[in-house]
Amino acid sequence: MDCPSCQHGDTRVVDSREAVDSIRRRRECQKCEFRFTTFERVEFKLPDVVKRDGRRQHFNRDKLLAGLRLACRKRPVSEEQLDAACARVESELARRSTDVQTREIGDLALLELRKLDDVAYLRFASVYHEITSPHDFLEVLQPLLERRKEG
Repeated sequence: MDCPSCQHGDTRVVDSREAVDSIRRRRECQKCEFRFTTFERVEFKLPDVVKRDGRRQHFNRDKLLAGLRLACRKRPVSEEQLDAACARVESELARRSTDVQTREIGDLALLELRKLDDVAYLRFASVYHEITSPHDFLEVLQPLLERRKEG
């Protein structure tokens, strides 16, 4: 691992900790003594994503995380919770042997958001389901209202 400060190639691990879906390592450069953090994450062999127009592309975790972050903006959802949600979606996709439709990824993201925060779920659903009327919005909102009545 090269030092980000001086680019020296010899660094040592000072501390390692388990994170949600990765291992966090504190490192120190043997030359300049600069300390920095790295994260090691298992890279899954994920199927390609088939877009609505038929194009295929590799799954992009950063895109999923950006969508979840946008839905959770100014909501009481931590970055660790978002990372864990992404990890669960990736894990589910890794179990599949065929290409996945963007719709399937959106459905998995909605399931994760529903567990995290109702408002974030509604934000994501309103874009994902292309809601254009109050009636459409009520259809998405109804299951949340029923869940609150039960609980």
